[in-house]
Amino acid sequence: MTIRGLLSALTQQEDLNFLLTNRIPRAALTRFMGWFSKIENPVVRDASIACWRMFSDLDLTEARKTEFSSLHDCFTRELKPGLRPPDPDPQAVVSPSDAIIGAHGAIEDTELFQIKGAGYSLLDLLGDPKLVDAHRNGRFVTLRLTSSMYHRFHAPADCRIEQVTFISGDTWNVNPIALKRIERLFCKNERAVIQSRLSSGEALTLVPVAAILVASIRLHFLNIVLNAQTTGPTVFPCDVSLRKGDELGYFEHGSTIIVLAPDHFEFCDNVREGARILAGQRLLRKPG
Repeated sequence: MTIRGLLSALTQQEDLNFLLTNRIPRAALTRFMGWFSKIENPVVRDASIACWRMFSDLDLTEARKTEFSSLHDCFTRELKPGLRPPDPDPQAVVSPSDAIIGAHGAIEDTELFQIKGAGYSLLDLLGDPKLVDAHRNGRFVTLRLTSSMYHRFHAPADCRIEQVTFISGDTWNVNPIALKRIERLFCKNERAVIQSRLSSGEALTLVPVAAILVASIRLHFLNIVLNAQTTGPTVFPCDVSLRKGDELGYFEHGSTIIVLAPDHFEFCDNVREGARILAGQRLLRKPG
């Protein structure tokens, strides 16, 4: 096959992927999947997990349980104790989740990007001018969770959570194919803005972004599920102290977490676009 033919085939595959995962009734399918995944029937559960294995690299050897009551129970599985110890360096901010590292770098004033050449603004993402100022010219990392990954996420550092803001929105797929086609995608999807401060007083913000088949984010410290059915308040004041590695909550399927850190933090050597990272591994480090 010629290079032109190969490029044409890849483009057709991307077009098909985009159509199948986006040009459908996204909200209705997401609600259906939320209901279907919780069915506690052995036949439904086993058939669903078997189908999932056919189309992904699902590995359940690290799971704490060996039997699951439903597909949802498998999605939100815990791991065996001790498998994701956080890096002990007190200056390090660690990855809150297992993920593939996506776009990352310096925020240019208040502009960042979902892929090269496709920018979006902190204000569109966060919706809070005061928080935008706290992250002006800071650092950002995009972490993409695939469907087969461990879906729980953890505190990336010793911190105090001050507020959670839930922003309702769409449920576009967040894979690289959609990121190339949908402008400002992260600013359009449902998301939770988790505002925290490090022990030094510096702002550290996590933005879990929901997606098609997901659109449900469980936060343990609020004892609430955030999704399309969430009714006010959309701002939840908090005063929760957490240690690095403490579990914050989980997605009900794969999605994305955007980490926003202070401007003087440096990326660790393992942070490369396309690289896999595990929860607890070093992500950024405060010099000195």
